[in-house]
Amino acid sequence: MSSKQPELEVEHAGQTATKPVSRFTRWYRSPLFNVIVVGLISFTQPGIWNALNNVGAGGQQEPYLVNGANSLTFGIMVFGCSVFAILANKFGLKNVLILGTLGYAPYSASLYVNNRYGTEWFVLFGGATCGIAASALWASEGAIALGYADVHNRGKFTGIWLGLRELGQLIGSSIQLSLNYKNGQRGKVGYTTYFVLIALQCLGLPLALLVSPPQKVIHRDGRVVPDPTKNKAVMKEFGKWWELLKDKRFFLLIPVMIGFNWNNTYQGIYLTRYFSVRARTLGALTSGIAATAANIIWGWFYDTKFFSRPTLAKFTWTVFAVLMLALFGWQVANEKRYSEAVPKVTIDWSSPGFGRGFAVNVLFRFMNESHYMFVYWILGAFFDDIETLTLAVGLLRSFESVGSCLAFGIGAAKIKPMYNLIVAFVMFSVTIPSTYAATLLVPELPTNERKTLSEDGSSVDGEETKQVDAGAGAALRRDSL
Repeated sequence: MSSKQPELEVEHAGQTATKPVSRFTRWYRSPLFNVIVVGLISFTQPGIWNALNNVGAGGQQEPYLVNGANSLTFGIMVFGCSVFAILANKFGLKNVLILGTLGYAPYSASLYVNNRYGTEWFVLFGGATCGIAASALWASEGAIALGYADVHNRGKFTGIWLGLRELGQLIGSSIQLSLNYKNGQRGKVGYTTYFVLIALQCLGLPLALLVSPPQKVIHRDGRVVPDPTKNKAVMKEFGKWWELLKDKRFFLLIPVMIGFNWNNTYQGIYLTRYFSVRARTLGALTSGIAATAANIIWGWFYDTKFFSRPTLAKFTWTVFAVLMLALFGWQVANEKRYSEAVPKVTIDWSSPGFGRGFAVNVLFRFMNESHYMFVYWILGAFFDDIETLTLAVGLLRSFESVGSCLAFGIGAAKIKPMYNLIVAFVMFSVTIPSTYAATLLVPELPTNERKTLSEDGSSVDGEETKQVDAGAGAALRRDSL
């Protein structure tokens, strides 16, 4: 009797571990499925926002009101991204992601109302709702894309997420081009353009409901992530956020976070000032194609085994710096030529010299997206656990928002475009040395801060580690069924 008792106990203890998991559940709970869903959410929210923004002035005739609204959006995000990153570690990434899908559509609706009826206050109100929602979305989507992926897949998963975001720009700008291809003059896009784009943005909420929380994700290697929200206090998360801000690895990335995307505001002014409506919509479409190509190329390249991660980081940043400086020289030459032209130029795709003025805009979009990929890959190379990645992504987006807020603020002022371009050039030049210094710190494998330090600074082991190890074993047994 006594000899059978241990066998019964083992069988009873193993019942939950050997419970079959269907193929559908494995796919639904897989990191890849969740990253695809997050990419589709990004497609419906910032992807459509980018489609409107890259056509120049949100499709309006003059860029100043829209640049003011964008400055308000990013001003809110300066603080909002970090706040929502802290809240995500307390209340869950999924809940914050859901909140992030609620504010983009009102902004697009405000552009429609302004386009058709000339209402201006609604654009600023939409900019505020977009700022709150974007803070939540930006803080959560990047953390999911990086944190759910295994280390060796982070380049590809980041490329999938950002590539699907660009799908929004591709579809949105294709719609814009189809509705405006006959308009070879300067002006604003037709108001019917906004209807389909607003409908697409309304799909974000149901998609967000499909995302799994981190502790329910089923990894192929059996790795189990403990519930990131368990035993979390907001003030303790703020303390960890503050420590991360002082971390040398993150501190050196602050300049590139602020300065790498500064030229986007100038590009919107450039298209609006010198190009016809249909050329602007073509610009939005080709920009999406260029950005998608950047996501595919760099997503594959960062996960290759040709170089070690430290070598890859230094090589990539050196190439980026050289290419960006060359593009700025090209853009300065174009700006000087077009601004001094008499009579005032309106460049259409049928105009002589269209390629010279148009190609530099597309290449800038390619490099801007390449920088997105690079910065996220660097974060994924530094940190491994999802709690630290959530805080790091929130901080990244906060400093990115600082740069965008200031850039759109300058763009809202009626100053010469050349001044705006020169400021963008100076801002990028400042990022070169500090970012190179950050690449010198890139390790071969990222650090798991959760295993290194607990919330009070002691080693993380004991019961929680045992639970994680037991969960990993259970997942491996499930995968063998």
